[in-house]
Amino acid sequence: MVSIGLASGIIATNLSLSRSNATQCKPRRGLPQLAAFPPERKTARCLSRPNYRSLRTLPQAAVSEDTLAPGQDVKEDIETDIVVIGSGLGGLCAGALLARYGMKVTVCESHSIPGGACHAWKRDGYTFESGPSLYSGMSDRPSNNPIGQVLHALDEDLPCVYYNTWMCHLPESGSFLTEVGNDQFNEVLAKYYGAEAAQEWKALPPSPAGGQDLKEFMKPLAKASTSLPSIAVRSDPAALITLSRFFPKIFSNPLDVTLQLMKPYSEVTTDQIKHPFLKNWMDLLCFLLSGKPADGTLAAEIGYMFDDWYRPNASLEFPKGGSEAIVDALVRGLKKFGGELRLRSHVEEVLVEGGRAAGVQLRGGQKIMASKAVISNATVWDLMPMLPPESVPAEWKQEKEEQPQCESFMHLHLGIDATGLPDDLEIHHIVVNDWDKGVAAPQNVVLVSIASVLDPSLAPEGKHVIHAYTPGNEPYSIWEGLDRNSAEYKALKEERAEVLWRAVEKAIPDVRQRVEIEMVGTPLTQERFLRRKNGTYGAYGWFEEGGSVVPSPDTPLEGLYCVGDSTFPGPGVPAVAAGGAICANSLVPFWKHLEVLNKVCN
Repeated sequence: MVSIGLASGIIATNLSLSRSNATQCKPRRGLPQLAAFPPERKTARCLSRPNYRSLRTLPQAAVSEDTLAPGQDVKEDIETDIVVIGSGLGGLCAGALLARYGMKVTVCESHSIPGGACHAWKRDGYTFESGPSLYSGMSDRPSNNPIGQVLHALDEDLPCVYYNTWMCHLPESGSFLTEVGNDQFNEVLAKYYGAEAAQEWKALPPSPAGGQDLKEFMKPLAKASTSLPSIAVRSDPAALITLSRFFPKIFSNPLDVTLQLMKPYSEVTTDQIKHPFLKNWMDLLCFLLSGKPADGTLAAEIGYMFDDWYRPNASLEFPKGGSEAIVDALVRGLKKFGGELRLRSHVEEVLVEGGRAAGVQLRGGQKIMASKAVISNATVWDLMPMLPPESVPAEWKQEKEEQPQCESFMHLHLGIDATGLPDDLEIHHIVVNDWDKGVAAPQNVVLVSIASVLDPSLAPEGKHVIHAYTPGNEPYSIWEGLDRNSAEYKALKEERAEVLWRAVEKAIPDVRQRVEIEMVGTPLTQERFLRRKNGTYGAYGWFEEGGSVVPSPDTPLEGLYCVGDSTFPGPGVPAVAAGGAICANSLVPFWKHLEVLNKVCN
């Protein structure tokens, strides 16, 4: 196992966003977006499984399907080295890297679209995104972003549009534009929150000797958090070899700073952040990254993001084609190195032989036997029913079942007529309704993304595509047990979607008159289409008592490994990419790992 001393900052830090070094950055606007699904229609034309299958098409050479016609015999069993359950980003990163390492890899996806919580679908010329849309550093070479490192290893480029601004709609100050990089945020603070807030954020002139503003205070944490790229990490003793080249940078950091990386961010900044708005602001940034406020977010994660967003000339990036461009790049990488993606291949059981995971059985009876490993990208809660009784210790099963879950989402997807809208409409808008309730309170924070602002190809000419959602703060409990066809369910959808409409109206006041396509998604939608228990966004609580802080995909069942947002390091694109890479690295000899490491880090 990699010790916490070596890996604490390594992983969680590289889970956050990283800077783009683009020489040209057209100031645009943006804000974080998380994960979702293909939602049901609010109207009677609910999204059915046949419609879902037709929403998006990949090159047929890249995929196969395992649908049985009525009366057709069970397909013959097949053999592979690695079988991956689910084609979310964690599973695709692990599978594609293992194919790059020379393994025979088979990825089984229950649905007809790859990508899990990051997939997209098309309707009437619109491309609707189910997942994240705030990125940076993916196109850098070399990259500090784990997903960028994986794409680099696969020789897959990701063309991006660069921007650096977004809109905030906050209760005490109204609406204002802010940006990453430079000192513009200081100007915002001084204007709306006073000189005291601006001075605490970044003292101008610099703080007197012995004092530190928040930006200066975060620099050592940021430096420590970037000392080791996640692509270098593995979970066996050979990690000492793959990590050794980074030891000079690692040990150049003060020990007390390194130890702070795995603490809650609120503990690290107890004496540093005093202004009420700055406390709220950092809570908000933590929540957008990890699904928890500052008291539930690793200092390493927010530390790196903080430095990355607020350094001079920083920028964000949006992949051309949207989030599905990332998925497609990973699928291309998987296929290029001989891997296979099998769509509509629902795994019902993990097969155990001789005390080890030996493969999977699909719905319909076909078996895919894996000589090396089974990797689950399903959540740990959805994995448990696939495991034979007594195949894992009861204590481990109980620990995983009790791992705290992030809440779910409400989603509003719109296709609208953009006639007369301003050309400089912002891509991202964040709405906070009441700071006193806390950022994680139900329906208190809403994010709005208008992706076609940056990439017009995502909507027909003269139109815009909009995604508004409550980011991991929608309780599953109020939806549990409802019949999706009932009047009660439809009424609750309409009621709970109203906060999303009001948020979009802050960006486009007459949006309701412009709507051409409307889809509302609920926790039950997410549970159904993403096959996620409770429609959850993932897990948290890694540094709480009983939580794990060791970056390992291992399980007590030999040959079974877990990746994805329900395992350490948790939710978010960089996090799941890092977890997938660690899993892949740990399953190959270190000399093969070093080949990829030399490519990505030089």
